[in-house]
Amino acid sequence: MAEKPSVLIIGGLGYIGRFLALHIHKNNLASDVRIVDKVLPQLAWLPPMFEEACAGSKFVQADASREQSLPRIFDRADGKQWDYVFNCGGETRYSQEDEVYKLRSLDLSLTVGREAAKRGVKCFVELSTGMVYKPDSAPSKEQDKLKPWSKIAVYKLQAEEELAKIEGLNLVIVRLAHVYGPYASQWVATALCMARVYQALEEEMKWLWTKGLRQNTVHIDDVSRALWAVAGWYKGGKANWDDAAMGKVPTFNIVDKGVTTQGTMSEIIGQIFGIETGFQGTVISSFAKLNLDSVVDDVNDELLGPWADLLADAGITRPGPLTPFMEKELLKDTDLSMDGSRLENVVGFTYEKPAITKELVEEVIESYKQMKWWP
Repeated sequence: MAEKPSVLIIGGLGYIGRFLALHIHKNNLASDVRIVDKVLPQLAWLPPMFEEACAGSKFVQADASREQSLPRIFDRADGKQWDYVFNCGGETRYSQEDEVYKLRSLDLSLTVGREAAKRGVKCFVELSTGMVYKPDSAPSKEQDKLKPWSKIAVYKLQAEEELAKIEGLNLVIVRLAHVYGPYASQWVATALCMARVYQALEEEMKWLWTKGLRQNTVHIDDVSRALWAVAGWYKGGKANWDDAAMGKVPTFNIVDKGVTTQGTMSEIIGQIFGIETGFQGTVISSFAKLNLDSVVDDVNDELLGPWADLLADAGITRPGPLTPFMEKELLKDTDLSMDGSRLENVVGFTYEKPAITKELVEEVIESYKQMKWWP
């Protein structure tokens, strides 16, 4: 076991953290794993398949944004330091106050980053978002212009920049597209819940903006594999990395090759739910652009009641993390469009699920049914 790395996952009960832990557990990749989260496993909507990988003696409850938690998080019985630290923590909800992101995302990243540097951690992987890029007609590469367009992205970019200044931190940054897969409670989940309501109402589901709006995706299994691959690549000597041409901090987009758009999603959803889908057209979309708050409020008012009725009719008394509630920040007509070729060319990574498909989305719904989350 000696040659296998020891692994610390901050925010290890979050969506990505739990799947990373499961990937490591199932493939027996680490000598030692610690999962840190401020939430207890019992309160984290944790499906049974994750219990062995994430709970029990592997789990430590702590708030990683607080200095006083650091010894509990980092200290090990044998006195050694962790080889890999994955920072999957931070605020993932949209539309929070700035202060929330500052404390829970930026401060958390910097607190654990400084500690990892102090302790000589061999690789520190910071999870960021593709929403940091300035949208352009071509998919964004890692060195393209930055102009964050969600609050999460504003603070993630600050974290990226501040972490890069920490002396002695062995830093890798990954920027993610929309992550989807079994048990997902964001993005794809919202669209699926909305579709379920429109199906029940026997109405057409119409998207704002155009079918060409890019909403690039990546499957959670590929995310877990990519995170592990990147850490191993870094520790192994960063083959194929050129500081002069690529920058000092290795940065990678994680995005599938399917160029997912609103059109892709509307087609898949139409097929699965047997509903008409379409787009609002320029007049309504132009109106929405000027009155986004009221448009979003109207849609949410229209959908939340019927969703609650569907849950009640299905006898779901303890609702899960799913909701058709539409976040204004996610309804912008901004492309999430990324080029993932660097990860393939430099690290040698290959995607096992290179595009979102009807079958993969059906798997997501199936996972909701297993958890009794789905009406």
